[in-house]
Amino acid sequence: MIAYFRKIRQQLSTSNAMTRSYSRITRYLLYATGEIILVVIGILIALEVNNRNDARKTHDQEMVYLLKIKEDLVSNNGKLDRFINRQKEYITAAQTIIKHIEGEPITDWHAFNEQCISIYDWRRFYMDNYTFQDLIYSGNLNLISNDSIKTLLLNLDGLYQQYKAKEDHFRFDSESIIFSPAYELLDLHPSFNDHIGQKTELTDRMYRDYFQDKRTKNGFLMAIIEFSTMNGMLRDMKGVSEKMLRIIEQDLPQNHK
Repeated sequence: MIAYFRKIRQQLSTSNAMTRSYSRITRYLLYATGEIILVVIGILIALEVNNRNDARKTHDQEMVYLLKIKEDLVSNNGKLDRFINRQKEYITAAQTIIKHIEGEPITDWHAFNEQCISIYDWRRFYMDNYTFQDLIYSGNLNLISNDSIKTLLLNLDGLYQQYKAKEDHFRFDSESIIFSPAYELLDLHPSFNDHIGQKTELTDRMYRDYFQDKRTKNGFLMAIIEFSTMNGMLRDMKGVSEKMLRIIEQDLPQNHK
């Protein structure tokens, strides 16, 4: 009987030891699991903070670019208006010159000379597109989150490239039928002196051969056509520019406007 109770006590003792061992293992596993969960939560929080910081930096960069684009567009709109008006003056001058070529008497030789020189001295249009070039060459165009702005930027650049091609075309044609007759048939020294304010006499006789050359009239006719076409292209550019400005104004925070 004593041996039987001793055996039971040993079994209970062994069972308690195993229970205590299992309890320690369970507590360790729970502790380890808790540590892992805390580490994972910490990593997730760090990633979230990092993502938010990256998003904030990206947003700040985008706002800087939008402000610079806005500045370029405002500057360009002023230039576009000036060039459209200037080229309207070229058109009016060419129309007046053609009337004189066709026989209308010249009563103000200084005004006539200035009209001719304005077309000889026509200027090219250069758009402020530094921010767009930066976006393209730096690979940062994707920083602009509004697809409409990106599309309009590309459209505006496309119109600008078409305009520059039209300028090159006019320059090529004008070499043959505007500049060449003037260089070949006119003594430009009196014209230059009159332009800079020196007292100079200009007469019909000085322009007779120039007016009789078909290239002269055709050149000024071409100028009317080309400047009218280029003005239409400038108006298209301004339309795209103004549309983009409206969208940018909506995207910019109040404190950035």
